[in-house]
Amino acid sequence: MTQYETAVARYFEAWNATSPEARAKAVAAAWTEDGSYTDPLAQARGHEQVAAVIAGAQEQFPGFEFRLTGSVDGHHDTARFSWELVSLADGSAPVAATDVIVLAEDGRISSVLGFLDRVPTTG
Repeated sequence: MTQYETAVARYFEAWNATSPEARAKAVAAAWTEDGSYTDPLAQARGHEQVAAVIAGAQEQFPGFEFRLTGSVDGHHDTARFSWELVSLADGSAPVAATDVIVLAEDGRISSVLGFLDRVPTTG
């Protein structure tokens, strides 16, 4: 597994951790202390804020899991990958995105820039 694949695997462990304790541990393993997460709907810096964004997404989409789609592409300290938010009940995936991560020297994420490719429509 490459450093990029390892970082992305930790990223998904954090996004899919459902208890506050497991989420805090996974976020600390995936992000640097001052690491950031930014997408069109959220901006966070530091472990507590990143964990809060993840908890909010899980509250909005209970019974869903974040899953990698395709492969991780990386060079230097940067990687990109795509993912879907998949319903464990019926396999539907209302949300899809592409993220770009920058890694610190220790292999943890220093920043995430997320781009939403598909979001649910509201009537």
